[in-house]
Amino acid sequence: MSHIVIIGGGFGGLYAVRTLKGAPVQVTLIDRRNFHLFQPLLYQVATGWLSPADIASPLRAVLKRQRNVQVLLAEAIDIDGTNRRVLLKDGEVHYDTLIVATGARHHYFGHPQWETFAPSLKTIEDATEIRRRILFAFEAAEREADPERVRSWLTFVIVGGGPTGVELAGTLGELTKDTLRHDFRHINPAESHILLVEGTDRILPTYPAELSAKAAAALARLGVSVRIGATVTDIQPDSVILRSNEQSEKIATRTVVWAAGVQASPLGRILATATGVELDRAGRVMVAPDLSIPGHPGIFVIGDLAHCRNQQGQPLPGIAPVAIQQGHYVAELIQQRLRGQTPPLFHYRDRGSMAIVGRAEAVADIGGRRFSGLLAWLAWLFIHLIHLVEFENRILVFTQWAWNYFTRNRSARLITGEPPPST
Repeated sequence: MSHIVIIGGGFGGLYAVRTLKGAPVQVTLIDRRNFHLFQPLLYQVATGWLSPADIASPLRAVLKRQRNVQVLLAEAIDIDGTNRRVLLKDGEVHYDTLIVATGARHHYFGHPQWETFAPSLKTIEDATEIRRRILFAFEAAEREADPERVRSWLTFVIVGGGPTGVELAGTLGELTKDTLRHDFRHINPAESHILLVEGTDRILPTYPAELSAKAAAALARLGVSVRIGATVTDIQPDSVILRSNEQSEKIATRTVVWAAGVQASPLGRILATATGVELDRAGRVMVAPDLSIPGHPGIFVIGDLAHCRNQQGQPLPGIAPVAIQQGHYVAELIQQRLRGQTPPLFHYRDRGSMAIVGRAEAVADIGGRRFSGLLAWLAWLFIHLIHLVEFENRILVFTQWAWNYFTRNRSARLITGEPPPST
């Protein structure tokens, strides 16, 4: 029986596993975490809307009824393409077909030291760390007597105006304007200064311009200042330096969140060494039209780790729908090969994009139809709910969303871990 090894339990890897249900193959899923994470909702953990368990599902629970699958909690450190082996930190696994779906991580464009002061939003730990920093900022401001220091604690800078940055800025605006407005005695959270920084000429640069403008207007109503055409040149514990129009500006702040860029996981470089495959500037693997590595038809790369182009020759974005369709496609391709059939090349079906901005505010571009406001918000809620892996998570998230909507409260406002020094 053919042995399929899949590295990574994200959207691409998990959908590949599920599509292989009932196939005459043995599947081994390898991940260094024991859960599947619904990354599109991480920003809601970071702002106290949801708890980590609401958007994470144990892989063994998700796959317990799929008898042709085994799950290994392990970390892949190398790939031996000649002998068809995945080398683990504590062993090895042989494969007939390999699917690599290890995703991407944050990228600081040559300034890794900024990570200490500006965490990104890719993992559960990132989300809880950002939540800690945001909530602690209000606590520190409550005890501060110096107005300038109060203002620095209540200044929040989000770097990157893509969907993650926009959604985070919007929910942070709601947090300051609604949720926390009666919680403190010496500060007014509504006076917080939220700054969203984008290097291009508009936020949501991959969306139609009219939707970018509507998102910017919705953010303005939440008290978020949008700074376009600005780049970060330095980040320190108590400030951010922005450069715009050949001028630099120092902004006093204690809380910075990085949502500006990603780079491929280290397995991209490992694959390049093992197979000679070419990588792009972000470290993504340049895959063939069937998502395999050129010259290695038994190795596939999907999701954020893959550099794959659409029918117009443009690279596909690193979003969940791309990974889901690629995972399904590769699993179907493997089954067709086993039946002696010639599978078609991968064709991505772009069903649109959407981003939530605030309460009953969102923008959407679906099937060529562009709309915003309440209808887009409801569509966003529905689509995200149905893509949560487990039914239990759907119920938990829906219940929490309903409670938050009617009460404007967020029960997951927990400060965990050691607070930073209030210097």
